[in-house]
Amino acid sequence: MKYLAIETATECCSVALFHDDAIISESEVAPLRHNEIVLSMCERVLAQAEVGLSQLDGIAFGCGPGAFTGVRLAASVTQGIALAQDLPVVPVSSLAALAQAAHCQHEASQVLACIDARMQEVYVALYQLDENRIMQLEGEEQVIEPALVSVKVHEHCMGCGSGWRPYAEILLERCGKAIAFDADAAPQAEFVAVLAKPRFERGETVSATEALPVYVRHDVAQKPKSRAI
Repeated sequence: MKYLAIETATECCSVALFHDDAIISESEVAPLRHNEIVLSMCERVLAQAEVGLSQLDGIAFGCGPGAFTGVRLAASVTQGIALAQDLPVVPVSSLAALAQAAHCQHEASQVLACIDARMQEVYVALYQLDENRIMQLEGEEQVIEPALVSVKVHEHCMGCGSGWRPYAEILLERCGKAIAFDADAAPQAEFVAVLAKPRFERGETVSATEALPVYVRHDVAQKPKSRAI
């Protein structure tokens, strides 16, 4: 199986190619430059594996939540490639990609993934490792004020994502435990690819026209009512 993965929901722009059970990836922190570099990054990982677009079996993308322009960019690039090559698509949560990275890199079995949503809110979700070593969502993804986050975590939980940078003290208080956290972690296409693999294998794909971004916050002009998780 060969498929491309794209993740641009935060300041980090990344692409990855799953090829012959290996992942080739490229990542760059490039605020406001994602649209300038994402296609060339795709070309480089494909060239490294000597794989053409016509040889791909599918494409996955980080569907958000995250920066509105970044989430839209990943969706639009994915749609363009998928339409041109008639490829199936797997949308993957950017928060889930954060959680999967925390497991793969730090052996975390539970993760509170949290991305700064601006406007004094965070995109947040709790993930638990399953028997196949894939992070599964517990509850739902939300946009919420940090002081209203309510989660039950265990001692092996880890926090990750940009939301931990400004709100670590509040989030630790809401967790009720002094868990480790990585505020510099950003969603990466490498882990979008990891999460997409079992879904490609099960045929859990959508068409190019259904490859849509997930914003969570539906109206940037008016904040939604906060809900606890």
